[in-house]
Amino acid sequence: MPLSRLLDWRLHALVIVIALVSEFVGIQKVPLGPGTLLLLPLFYAFILGVLFNHNVTRTARRFIPERISEAAGPLILLSIMPFIARFGSTIGPAIEDLVQAGPALILQEFGNLGTMLIAMPLAVVVLKMGREAIGATYSIAREPNIAVISDKYGLKGPEGIGVMGIYVVGTMFGTLWFALMAGYLTSLDIFDPRALAMACGVGSGSMVAACSAAIAGTLPELKDELLAFSGASNLMTYATGLYLSLFIALPAAEKLYSLLKGQREAKPAGAQVAPSLNSEEMSQEERPESNLPKTALAMAAACAVAWVANTVNGAGLIAALPGMLILYGMTMTGLIITRFSPFYLPGVAWVSLVSIVMTLPFFPGNAWLTEQLSAVNFLAIVTPVLAYAGLALTKRELAMFREAGWKLVVIALLVFTGTFLSSALIADLFL
Repeated sequence: MPLSRLLDWRLHALVIVIALVSEFVGIQKVPLGPGTLLLLPLFYAFILGVLFNHNVTRTARRFIPERISEAAGPLILLSIMPFIARFGSTIGPAIEDLVQAGPALILQEFGNLGTMLIAMPLAVVVLKMGREAIGATYSIAREPNIAVISDKYGLKGPEGIGVMGIYVVGTMFGTLWFALMAGYLTSLDIFDPRALAMACGVGSGSMVAACSAAIAGTLPELKDELLAFSGASNLMTYATGLYLSLFIALPAAEKLYSLLKGQREAKPAGAQVAPSLNSEEMSQEERPESNLPKTALAMAAACAVAWVANTVNGAGLIAALPGMLILYGMTMTGLIITRFSPFYLPGVAWVSLVSIVMTLPFFPGNAWLTEQLSAVNFLAIVTPVLAYAGLALTKRELAMFREAGWKLVVIALLVFTGTFLSSALIADLFL
């Protein structure tokens, strides 16, 4: 996308307004049964973003150019990276606690298998779904999981329809679901909050941001410790998630599907009904590390938006400026490493690693860095991310959501719930 689109002042001004309004509303607690439902500013930001989306409402179509919605898409990933850096900066100071919790951090990754154990029986036995249930339930259906299904079955078969349906539902509602679910479960005081924080590390930047923010918002006195556990878990997912999906989760989904069907079904040889989102349409946006000068300018704009949003519930502009500049430097350093690294690791993982190393006890100046970063409220810099996400919903995604049907919505929410609860249970047992 042209740099001029990414730097369009109207887009960033709109996101600033949405973020400030959302931050002024603040955290609202709604009693619900034995627990409390936590409504965070990022929730309002997403709703307002959708209402201002050119593709969603007629009113927005009159005042918001389509190019604004188009430019918001790439900025989701860019704007999440300063949060990932802020996230990683909580891991370094807590490294001793994380080492002690090592077995729980490693083993809770197997909680991802809970997606199919909870969702697959309902999909096959109750909702009478076919092989699309395999693609829909073996993972939370983020980009690496789509790549596995695309490589093994292709996206035009039923497995591809399943994984793409969950992907679209997750894109539209997954972040909010994780935030609501995590905040409510924390208020019930059933699990160790550190276990819930670990369960947030699902490998999706926006989901882990919302999830960890909800838990830390419920227990602000433990904020830094909980963020450290979430960040470490998410980093572990980046390192192991693809291999766990490919070699364990997908074969297990195939086996469970066969057992539930009572027979081994032959894999379809011919093309099935094609989903409306095919592999070419799924082709990648330009990765941030592929054009570093362009990314540096767009990242500066995203950081400026987060800097202004931070003024309501964080420090003032002057006090927070060093911290935001540090986050910008950490982010760009991580992307530079991503660009020139001899092996592939996602940019968000490198950004996280850079911020972890720079805040470790032995790193020169780590105490000063940590002090400056404390002026940046991690909740506040997530809020603009959800505003960009709401503005970025495309006609294609909305059409895919309509075509996916209510069955895939139900399955998607069960997949997300199963992943979170299974990971939290395993982590809680080993803690």
